[in-house]
Amino acid sequence: MSSSPAPCTRSWSISEDSLRRYVQFASESCIQELLGASDTNKGNGNDGWKVLTDLHNGVELSKRRSGSLHTFRSRWVLRSVSPQQFISVANAIDAAKQWDSDLVEARYIKDVEDNLSIICLRFGDNSKPLFRNREFIVYERRETMEDGTLVVAVASLPKEIAAGLHPKQSNAIRGVLLQSGWVVEKLDHNSCVVTYVVQLDPAGWLPKCFVNRINTKLVMIIENLRKLAQSSPSEVDK
Repeated sequence: MSSSPAPCTRSWSISEDSLRRYVQFASESCIQELLGASDTNKGNGNDGWKVLTDLHNGVELSKRRSGSLHTFRSRWVLRSVSPQQFISVANAIDAAKQWDSDLVEARYIKDVEDNLSIICLRFGDNSKPLFRNREFIVYERRETMEDGTLVVAVASLPKEIAAGLHPKQSNAIRGVLLQSGWVVEKLDHNSCVVTYVVQLDPAGWLPKCFVNRINTKLVMIIENLRKLAQSSPSEVDK
């Protein structure tokens, strides 16, 4: 009787300094990709983005493909919500389940720097495909650019490094989030425009039904975050 191959349990133990240098380098690249995706001046039809949904309430959903990689982008305007209000909600890890119902656990593993953390995200059996019963070990980097734009970059650590920092739960599948994050730009009248980007690698063709499910999930996240941000106390811009 043949037996199933044993799952890979390889892990790397690296120093704090090596971890810091790796995450700083990887997150800087992610930040630049996020800023590029949010740059409306590049929207000349030749940047590869295909608009999937353009809702009447100012929400736009787009997709771009490069090889097997699929990047989804949502962009929307929040009236009477400052960038700080939005980020305080989007970055509140203890409130994450309020705007993403598929998430069953979110917790900090460690802080690498003041603006750089390692986080565990766990999704349950009822989550959407590519997230179902998945566990992600990601870095989260938070930056304020010179023009005041707020950027939050999130992506998975390499599986070997992640295994060394946080052993995988026996019933979970260790997923890979190639890149995701927020770009929040200030507008007049204490408002802001938010761009959310997430990149997935389904290793091949992406069925239309899955695209529709991702769109539905993005719209749900947008609406939940809008409600939470608008109900949060306003703050004086620092």
